[in-house]
Amino acid sequence: MGGTVSESIDVSAPAKTPRFPDGPAADPAGSHFERRIRSFQPRRSRVTTGQAEALRRLWPAWGLDIDGHCVLDLAELFGNDRPTVLEIGFGMGEATAAMAAADPETNILAVDVHTPGQGNLLNLAEARGLNNIRVGNGDAIILLREMLPPDSLAGLRVYFPDPWPKKRHHKRRLIQPEFLTLAATRLRPGALVHCATDWEPYAEQMLEVLTAHPGFANEHPGGGFAPRPDFRPRTRFEGQGLEKGHVVNDLLFRRVPHADHRDTEEQR
Repeated sequence: MGGTVSESIDVSAPAKTPRFPDGPAADPAGSHFERRIRSFQPRRSRVTTGQAEALRRLWPAWGLDIDGHCVLDLAELFGNDRPTVLEIGFGMGEATAAMAAADPETNILAVDVHTPGQGNLLNLAEARGLNNIRVGNGDAIILLREMLPPDSLAGLRVYFPDPWPKKRHHKRRLIQPEFLTLAATRLRPGALVHCATDWEPYAEQMLEVLTAHPGFANEHPGGGFAPRPDFRPRTRFEGQGLEKGHVVNDLLFRRVPHADHRDTEEQR
């Protein structure tokens, strides 16, 4: 595949015209929504020629700019009514592609802001004949709040999010009570929330806020962290962390049945 070509293109520098005119936008939501503390930093770094070609060819069919302008019909987006899992932050996409291949009856809406990773995942999906992946570009909060209907997701995956290790940056961490309350409105009862991190203090925070949230229940008997399930492949990033002595913690929580409709409409 073209992703093996060593030549690369610098998309971090300003340009008069978009590098990918029919591909992912630099800031899809623009200034249409309030400024707030972000849990991510866009990384429009070097893109290989193979990744650029994948973005050019495949983005119009398999890509989605998160602009907040409409509510998505997931059945229309994927061309089927299979259950859809949202993955926030997929890196270079190897684990996403592996999980999509292992479970073709589940759709994966994979969201990231890393342009090389977007191109690489599109390359992987095409090479492996995976039609159950769509790649979202932009802010997952806007996607959840503005573009997904209530009870539309069968699962949520957050693997190795930015730990923001400095104390003054902890407010930027994604897994917070407010985020879980929003996510709960889009997750159908029984939906699985699966988080993993190799940053132990963040793992403890994740466990604390998930355990305290009334919308979720720990799947692991007795509470606490869960062993890595077989369906989550070990990534290259994870392997590097393990070689450095990092401890990887998985968390598996279920969306509990709604007590009434108030939590479903809370964020509308």
